[in-house]
Amino acid sequence: MKMKIFVAFITGLLFSNCTNDNVNTDTEVTLTQNEINDLKFLREEEKLARDVYIYSYNKYKLAIFNSISQSEQTHMNSVLSLLNKYGIPDPSSVQMGIFVNQDLQVLYNNLISQSNISLIEALKVGATIEDLDINDIDDFIINTSKSDLLTVYNNLTCGSKNHIRSFTTELSNNEVSYEPQFISLEEYNSIINTPSGGCGNN
Repeated sequence: MKMKIFVAFITGLLFSNCTNDNVNTDTEVTLTQNEINDLKFLREEEKLARDVYIYSYNKYKLAIFNSISQSEQTHMNSVLSLLNKYGIPDPSSVQMGIFVNQDLQVLYNNLISQSNISLIEALKVGATIEDLDINDIDDFIINTSKSDLLTVYNNLTCGSKNHIRSFTTELSNNEVSYEPQFISLEEYNSIINTPSGGCGNN
């Protein structure tokens, strides 16, 4: 994620069940530095989503946080499979809420602060995380032509689209609307107006 996106989010806001663990084992054996950086970032970004949702579930006991946190664990596993395949050290800490990437650490802290405000704010945080994930993976897709990476990226995007639909439905049920912060309004409306579907083998 570009630094300006983090800065805009932190200063201005402060405020799926889908992936494929079976990574395509094509014959590509090397990655560019951009591809390596993207995978390492994505591994921790999916951890951020999982950790925030676990926190929100423990606080509010709303089932959506529990189910989507489990999906995020599956996403983490898919990225880890790629890291292992290419011999890239895993940057993800086993500790909840701890991140090597300090931009993600600051983001996590701010998202938890927002989630603490109320259940509605926690649901907004969920929608925001998925909004951000979709935007970031769109950028990562541009950086690679490798089929195994693209398979995982596409499945994670599919999952995030299902998740943002779920969070915005919960918000709508509470007469609250969500406005996208990272993807375009056009892309957001297209996602919301498309039925949820399966991704990969899930």
